[in-house]
Formats: sequence, structure tokens, C-alpha cells
Amino acid sequence: MVLFITGKCGTDCFYCPVSPEKKGKDVIFANERRISELSEMLEEAESMDAAGTGITGGDPLSNMDRTITAIKMLKEHFGSEHHIHLYTSMIDLDKAKKLCEAGLDEIRFHPPMSQWETMSFDVVSKIISDTSLDVGMEVPAIPGNEEKLEKVVVAAAKAGIGFININEFEFSESNWNMMEDLGFRVKDDLSSAVAGSEEMTIALMKKYPEIPIHFCSSTFKDGVQLRNRFIRRANVIAKEYDVITEDGTILKGVVYADDLREAAEALIRLRVPKDLMFVDEKRNRIEVASWKLKKIAKRLPYKSYIVEEYPTFDRMEVERIPLVANNMKS
Repeated sequence: MVLFITGKCGTDCFYCPVSPEKKGKDVIFANERRISELSEMLEEAESMDAAGTGITGGDPLSNMDRTITAIKMLKEHFGSEHHIHLYTSMIDLDKAKKLCEAGLDEIRFHPPMSQWETMSFDVVSKIISDTSLDVGMEVPAIPGNEEKLEKVVVAAAKAGIGFININEFEFSESNWNMMEDLGFRVKDDLSSAVAGSEEMTIALMKKYPEIPIHFCSSTFKDGVQLRNRFIRRANVIAKEYDVITEDGTILKGVVYADDLREAAEALIRLRVPKDLMFVDEKRNRIEVASWKLKKIAKRLPYKSYIVEEYPTFDRMEVERIPLVANNMKS
């Protein structure tokens, strides 16, 4: 699960990818679901059978009370095997110790680019020696800043940091205009990744094969990590009549009617089992097994569709395909 604990952050990185609905705002999201109570975080984690949680922001350390409470709740609810890692730009020994005592397993430092050439890793070394945390660093590969990236990577390795994740630099909704103004370009028509980011990372990995550098491509993050999270959630929440696609989306038949009871009775008369349909009064529709609806749609006087949805809390619709061109009733 991805737990966005707050949008507050003490740094102002020009490349920050956080969306406008979150950036700088004290809001909480569990995956795509905005929550107001941390108990809802547990519901979301259960809904995807989460094996662990990544706590992010903003900067989670800007709200230590909330972050520590969340860590304790997750560990108490799911047990010590529920792995929790956290991203922060604050390198603070006292706060790291408190996070460790609360149950945090891993911390990933994200120093802003303005500090890459000058930052000291003395406190990081103390955190490594004085806590049981797995300590890593995660930074983007920003073309044109190869020397700065090399310096911070080498310094981190000398400090004894366990791993260094280098992310492919990306355009996002919140930084697109600024990135264009600075001369960055996407590497191809199918990606939001910045041209040259992957190449500079690979060159660094080849130069320092002894340093534990891991490259996270834009494709992997969006096409693998997000997909796997969708699949986990879909496998938990899918109803008997839902079809889970290989991408983790859900396919279902949907019937819209002014009188849902009348429409449900019509479906039953056409031999749709009750366990393969659901009257969703909140959304004013009836969900039906897609394979059943395909067979009987022409015999129904209602608008009928095959709908593809994300398995997220808001069930965002990806696509809908009409099954009958001319319907008699809405």
C-alpha cells in the first residue's frame, strides 16, 4: 500500500511530481483513496491484502505524530512481518530513532538536488550504526547534473548506506510546464520519462559496479508496480461476477434502468442467477456477469454495457462498450 501521510514538505524541489490536489496540503491518501481517519488506512490495506506499506509525502517527518501513529497501527494490526518503508528529505537522528522504535523497517533518504554536492553523511552514518533501520537513498537522475549525482552517490556509499535507488526522471501533471521551460524533453511518444535520464544512470552503474545502485524505470514503476498493486486489490474485492484482467482492472456488465427492481426481475426471468448480479442503488445501476449480459442484452429494454474499471476505492471507469445500439428504456 502507498500511504501518502501529508503533502507538507520543507523542501521545494522544482521537479516534485506530487499532484496539485496533494502538494503542500495536509491531506492523507491510502493508495488512491483520500482518507480522514487512519482507521480507513487499515481498511484500504486489507482491501488489497497488503504485504507492506510505503509511507510518502510531502515529507512524512513534517508530521511525526501522524506518521508514528500510522506505523504503530499497521504493525499492531498486521504484525511485525508487515514491512514498512518511508521516504524523507530530513536527515535527523532523533526522529529516525523514534521511527525505529515505532516499528519502521526501512528509511529512504531523498536529499534535494541543491544539496547533492555539499551534504555531509555523518548523521546518516549515525543512523546506520545507532538504529536497526535498513537505510537507503533514493534520488532522480536529472540530465545535465551527472557530476552532482555522482558525488552524492559516492558519498552515500562511503557512509555505508545499504542501497541507492535512482529513479528515471519524469514529467508529471504538476511539473510539466516548468520542465519544458528548462529544456527537458520526453524520451518517446509513449512515455513521460525524460530523455537522457536512463543513459546517465546506466553510465554511473558501469563506472561504479561495486556500489549497490538500483535503477527504477518509468515503465517499471507504472507498468509493473502499479499493475501488481491493482491485481492484489482486485483479487480481494472482486465479486463472483467480476472478471479480473491481466492488468488488474475489472470487467463487468452494467445495466442502467429507471426502475432497478423491474430491471432485476427482467434479468432473473432471463435466467441470470442472483449471485451473478448486484443492484447498486448508489450508482443507479445493476452489475451483472459480463458473459451473461452479452448473451441477453438484445432481449433487454435497457442500456447495457461492458465496463472496465480500476479496482480502486473510487472505481474509476476506464472504458465502457455498449452492447445494444438502440435501447427502449434508460
